[in-house]
Amino acid sequence: MTQPFELPSFYVPHPARLSPHLEQARVHSREWAREMGMLEGSGIWTQVDLDAHDYGLLCAYTHPDASAEALSLVTDWYVWVFFFDDHFLEIYKRTNDRKGGKAYLDRLPLFMPADPGVPLPEPTNPVEAGLADLWRRTVPSMGEDWRVRFAESTRNLLNESLWELANINAGRVSNPVEYIEMRRKVGGAPWSAGLIEYAAHAEVPAEVSGSRPLRVLMDAFSDGVHLRNDLFSYQREVEDEGELSNGVLVLERFLDCTTQEAAEAVNDLLTSRLQQFENTVFTELPQLFADSGLDPAGCAKVLAYVKGLQDWQSGGHEWHMRSSRYMNGGGAAAGKATWWDPFAIGGVGTSALDVLRSGALRDLADELGSLSRSGPASRAAAAGPGAAVIAGLSPASLESPGTGLIGGSHGDAEPGVRRARSHTHVPFQEVGPSRLPEFRLPFTVELSPYLDAARLNTVEWGRRMGMLEPQPGVPASHIWTAEKLADYDFPLCSAGIHPDASAAQLDLTSAWLTWGTYADDYFPAVFGQTRDLAGAKAVNARLSDFMPVDGGPAPVPGNALERGLADAWARTARPMTVEARRRLREAVEEMTLSWIWELNNQAQNRIPDPVDYLEMRRATFGSDLTMSLCRLAHGQIVPPAVYESGPMGSLEKAAADYACMMNDLHSYQKEVQFEGEVHNMVLVVQNFFNCDYPAAVRIVDDLMHSRLAQFQHVAANEFPVLYDDFALDPAARAMLDGYVGELENWLAGILIWHRDCRRYREEDLLRHFGSEAGPVPDEVGAGDVASVAPDAAASGVAAPGTAVTAGAADGDVVPEPARAGFAWFVPTGLGTSAVRPAAAAVSASVVRAEAGAVGGAAESAPRPGAVPAGPTGFGTLGAQPVPVAGVSQVG
Repeated sequence: MTQPFELPSFYVPHPARLSPHLEQARVHSREWAREMGMLEGSGIWTQVDLDAHDYGLLCAYTHPDASAEALSLVTDWYVWVFFFDDHFLEIYKRTNDRKGGKAYLDRLPLFMPADPGVPLPEPTNPVEAGLADLWRRTVPSMGEDWRVRFAESTRNLLNESLWELANINAGRVSNPVEYIEMRRKVGGAPWSAGLIEYAAHAEVPAEVSGSRPLRVLMDAFSDGVHLRNDLFSYQREVEDEGELSNGVLVLERFLDCTTQEAAEAVNDLLTSRLQQFENTVFTELPQLFADSGLDPAGCAKVLAYVKGLQDWQSGGHEWHMRSSRYMNGGGAAAGKATWWDPFAIGGVGTSALDVLRSGALRDLADELGSLSRSGPASRAAAAGPGAAVIAGLSPASLESPGTGLIGGSHGDAEPGVRRARSHTHVPFQEVGPSRLPEFRLPFTVELSPYLDAARLNTVEWGRRMGMLEPQPGVPASHIWTAEKLADYDFPLCSAGIHPDASAAQLDLTSAWLTWGTYADDYFPAVFGQTRDLAGAKAVNARLSDFMPVDGGPAPVPGNALERGLADAWARTARPMTVEARRRLREAVEEMTLSWIWELNNQAQNRIPDPVDYLEMRRATFGSDLTMSLCRLAHGQIVPPAVYESGPMGSLEKAAADYACMMNDLHSYQKEVQFEGEVHNMVLVVQNFFNCDYPAAVRIVDDLMHSRLAQFQHVAANEFPVLYDDFALDPAARAMLDGYVGELENWLAGILIWHRDCRRYREEDLLRHFGSEAGPVPDEVGAGDVASVAPDAAASGVAAPGTAVTAGAADGDVVPEPARAGFAWFVPTGLGTSAVRPAAAAVSASVVRAEAGAVGGAAESAPRPGAVPAGPTGFGTLGAQPVPVAGVSQVG
């Protein structure tokens, strides 16, 4: 059969190794599969099939250092998971039997109890029999945290098969963002990561297992595994099985391109995800070790886990090249990988952690492990070296000739070129007015009748909190002035998000939006120039003290940032339950912590990987805060498990992504030209596809509206099924239908705010940031606000109480009039001089940031333009019914 495309040249930074226990694993797994009933008589496999797939070879390549016993057990797990995949395909996918498939899947978690002492049901088929046996043999040697995590990843792998089945039934190809996230669950790589912990004796300590670095390592590993598999399995899955869950097919449809072009794009994304893995190891793990105080033994386990993930990537590639299960013949690129060694010290740190030849991480793990029984002083002394070895792997070698930093066979898409381009963006380039596509949002919203009063009250609140005063550490003018605050017009956003709010509720929502955006502007202004990452972390940690969940007193605020949070928290949290307060505080903490991530990237002058950017953008946008506030009004009517379901996550993330990208389109000039930002989806797309600004706008627009289509698809098609699956009563169904309506208001209100506020237009940017704009008055009294924020008719803002169609956007492309100059230094600018690399060429010192410790930050996370982090995404109080002091729940 002719191959549908030529396999691209893969980025495989180190060679695979083969376990000496291969034959033992092959023999054992064959006998085990027959004992479980998976071979002759199963209707799925024969021994010929099993031998041809050769899962023993897969595991021998992906776990080269595992003991013979561990390798046999891991191989049994892989035999089981592939048998499950083929069994579910034959019995339920090919017959489109969703009801039977759900009943089948619902039983499997019973064979994975977190408590090993719980008796298991009697197996009724080979899948159940195999799972029961494997669980019994595996869990005794692993801790409770691992058991819970592995059981969850196994359930995800099993349950999301229903998502694939639903898409097949509907003939629906998912959008790229949805696909990446769902593939992690149904593709099984997070499940594989759990087995790496077992096979490598590298159980990740519970203290750090939920941290961002560990999450990103697993996600980047998973995406690399899945995208690689998609390239090899396209012919089998799409052409033979009628499968729609394949990354090549997804990009082929989304980009409207040839299959070959889609395959190259998938390979580029695969490379980007592997380089995200590398960057996380070099720049985030050292900080994690220091911040968490993890002891040497724990650090050693994390490093062994990292090495195991690395082994899996290379071994998985080699197996795909050899297995009869996949397309791996023909074409010059077949079997060809980009082998290169960016470090001259024997390949130790390479950008892909090539520790296989030198064994550096193995040696480091042994060294740290030997210190685990030493005294506190010795452990403290040892914590640094581990981080130093990871972060400082001979950066001088980057400058050595012959390292292959930029090389390979495919020009601009080669790993070295892509990596360098991500680090060599020149900030503060003149880009002209933001180009705005047509925002085809089919929702309407009516603005609150209390809008005008809220505008006056918000400026006065900002003054009382001290936000309009000079701030210590800010070398130029104020972060904000009354004029800026009035121009930003956060009450307009609140009035659209929450049209039914009372006057007090609208003031409170506006205060939250104001605080979130002020904090967004505060971090870069205070910590960006000096790259004071430690100072930013200290300020961020202190913010939690002003959100007491037990109802106790908060500390005395020391500045406007703390004062504003303390006030908004007290007015919001007082009537809440302790658990509701805890969830709300966690949502705020997730948002503020994401700003540290942005500071890290800015210090490296690194444009983020597209997947990492989108997922972190929800945090910088405050999306989780939005959703948690929404849910508070749902009380006990909706079961908690509903919020953890796939359809609910899909709905919320699709809405958040639309809003995030909407903001990035509007704020492009503000962030790229005036603030020197690297965190903008349009810029991320420009960097990834190496395309110009207009082309990137078109791609972002398409992606944004594909997420909107997904939001509507989930609400119309998946929510009714969700209601039936959970047997929800009419009250719960009505509550969730109302939730969909609240998110529609949220999106419409955010679009109206972006369209009509004076934060993103070029004339306003020149006035706010430019040197020729004239002096800005230090004080604007309540009576003066009218001159700063003219009435609705003059400003083009709909009058309160008037229905507004959110989709009525400004034209297809904003014209580009002649632009005046602007001040090179911007006090509120995320970026500032500290972050400007001299830069136009690829310099070793720039790329070295990826292999060195991040010392500070030069830009704050959610760009001020990222009002969503504040206004749009952050201000959910208005989007949801939230208890407010002295008021019943916000409606």
